[in-house]
Amino acid sequence: MIRADVKESVGQYLSGLMETELTRFLGRAPYPRAEQDSNHRNGSYRRSFTMKGIGKVRVRVPRDRQGQFSTQVIPRCQRYEKALQEDLCLVFLSGVSTRTLSLISEKLIGRRVSPEEVSKASEKLVEAVEAWRQRDLSREPIKYMYIDGTLFRMRVAKEVNKVPVLVAIGVTASGHRTVLGLQSGDKESAVSWREFFKDLKGRGLDASQVILGSMDGLPGLEKVFSEE
Repeated sequence: MIRADVKESVGQYLSGLMETELTRFLGRAPYPRAEQDSNHRNGSYRRSFTMKGIGKVRVRVPRDRQGQFSTQVIPRCQRYEKALQEDLCLVFLSGVSTRTLSLISEKLIGRRVSPEEVSKASEKLVEAVEAWRQRDLSREPIKYMYIDGTLFRMRVAKEVNKVPVLVAIGVTASGHRTVLGLQSGDKESAVSWREFFKDLKGRGLDASQVILGSMDGLPGLEKVFSEE
């Protein structure tokens, strides 16, 4: 009963916010109307929106006669909030299949998420990660670098396997640590490390500012680091 009351209250609150938005958009309250007004209220339509920690709430989205109003309270064509979308992505990346996640989502968030929705959400996450991985490194000089290879559990096709990944962590002049790059590759391969360092330099890393590199005794790594 408490959950139902909370959902209803949140739905009413969001609906009220959107009504206030429309009032500001039109420049007048619901009933007053002037002869020169070319646009006015045109009822509303029902839709649902799933929120983290609350579940699926039902709201009324107001409309204007000319179809110019667009609410900022609930994104158009989005059925659940961004925080919940990120959680679904993390569960998916941890190894839960889209079909299994679809089956358990109704219990977790109050509505069933289709496998297609999970796939689309994960694609957005991949785009964000890729943008971060290719970001500019020229803004602050790096003085020290920690370099190593490790294994990450990754979803490849329909299976989750351990994939070797090359990692570089930099320390700036102010002592701030930041992950410079992640790239799949064999840590025993000098060729893989050379390509990895070329990518870092291509994104703006100033190798002349690096005064110390810390690494394991991997074959060829120290030589490649010195050369690059």
